[in-house]
Amino acid sequence: MFRALPVIALRTFESSARHLSFKLAAEELAVTPGAVSHQVRTLEEWLGVALFDRLPRGVRLTPKGEKLFHSLHSALADLAQVTSSLREVPVAGRLTVTTASSFAALWLVPRLDRFYARHPEVNLRLDTSTATIDLQQDASVDVAIRYGGGPYPDLYSPGSMVETFGVYGAPGRVDEWMAHAAPSLISVHWNKSTLYRDSWRAWCDAAGKDWLPTLALREYAEEMYALQAAIAGQGLVMASSILVADTEQRGLLKAARPDMQIAGGTYTVLCVPGRERHPPVQAFFDWLRGEWDAAAP
Repeated sequence: MFRALPVIALRTFESSARHLSFKLAAEELAVTPGAVSHQVRTLEEWLGVALFDRLPRGVRLTPKGEKLFHSLHSALADLAQVTSSLREVPVAGRLTVTTASSFAALWLVPRLDRFYARHPEVNLRLDTSTATIDLQQDASVDVAIRYGGGPYPDLYSPGSMVETFGVYGAPGRVDEWMAHAAPSLISVHWNKSTLYRDSWRAWCDAAGKDWLPTLALREYAEEMYALQAAIAGQGLVMASSILVADTEQRGLLKAARPDMQIAGGTYTVLCVPGRERHPPVQAFFDWLRGEWDAAAP
């Protein structure tokens, strides 16, 4: 059944499809780009279908190429997991997680010591670049934590975290500002998003405050900068319950109205189907669930 499978060509195709580059695949496999091109062409002839569209600058997968890549990559990931588990000397697991810089700085990094304590064998690399990453194509990334509930029909998710929005200020000033008027309002602005402005409007309406037309609204591109401004006593900040949790627990910020929370968004954890069985990914997901349970009210 398996005798006729062109194993070398399939391995070469997987690397080429993952990188979308014959040159990078050649570097990974320690062969020449010509050898990679030959193996891919051999596989295409064996299958009788085109797997790549050859472009002036690079290649892209055809629909049939994408179908083969997704199946082949998952199978190779499973094979790598099994062979690693059979080795007498365990190999330290590598795990790459991509997420937004504010989520990394304000929620994930402060908790990673507990992950390392449980899984010292895992070498976690944190990627906070703003470049768009396609998990189906970029196999160098194991897990993505994205802001938004999806849907993500082609990806696996072990769960998500739902936030609310509230208003916070420096503990020594927040009661004074609530009784009178805050010197300024602090917010976040992402490109064309109105999420934080809408949350400020909804919160002021619910609190019976007519602050927006009269008080300065100071906006930052990242939540961590907005929180630092509030900690410094520069005003009241609209903040995510997830991102402000550690700062509030350490007594650096205090909720202006703990009883008043505005519906927010969702942080969704994702990986390519099949990758959740890879031991470092499985360990990370199990640890995340424990953190979520511990933070639940």
